[in-house]
Amino acid sequence: MSLFNKQNKEALINPLNLDHPILVQVLGICSALAVTSQLKPAIVMGLAVTVITAFANTIISIIRNTIPMRIRIVVQLVVVAALVTIVSQILKAFAYDVSVQLSVYVGLIITNCILMGRLEAFAMTNKPWPSFLDGIGNGLGYAMVLVIVGGIRELLGRGTLLGMDVIPGFVYDFGYVNNGMMTMPAMALILLGCVIWVHRAFFYTEK
Repeated sequence: MSLFNKQNKEALINPLNLDHPILVQVLGICSALAVTSQLKPAIVMGLAVTVITAFANTIISIIRNTIPMRIRIVVQLVVVAALVTIVSQILKAFAYDVSVQLSVYVGLIITNCILMGRLEAFAMTNKPWPSFLDGIGNGLGYAMVLVIVGGIRELLGRGTLLGMDVIPGFVYDFGYVNNGMMTMPAMALILLGCVIWVHRAFFYTEK
């Protein structure tokens, strides 16, 4: 069997567009709103969720036939909690400033409905490799939205990207000012709504 047959490609690609976890299923929006005031924490959070979703999917898929159905949710939470703890410690060791910015939201990945949904709907009924690809696809789909919203908010609200000034000084000389509203939590919700609207208007067709 090919590693990238049609089914495996769909598991990887569909979450990026047709079956997007945020833009189509509207899952995981709490953390998507909370960590997107700047681009850097948005990128780190997106990568963290991608890694955790991919490996949690793989682990649950490997042991799926040995998990009693009555306690499957508990087992899934234990696996995710272990992975979240590892990722959290890595962030504290190598990206402490971002870890502080993300605060409790890294820990709340444990209850992220995107992750739990993929474990229950996909990993419990599929083999490890497709489950790994499904985790990567859904994680990248989630990260994509965080990067878009975080990039827009930081650029328009602070005039920076990744902490670096990107708007030339002469633009400010002509009277341009950063939009402080973009740094407010409410703007994350408004921007996310706009992204969902654009996606559904141009790429998603109701079946």
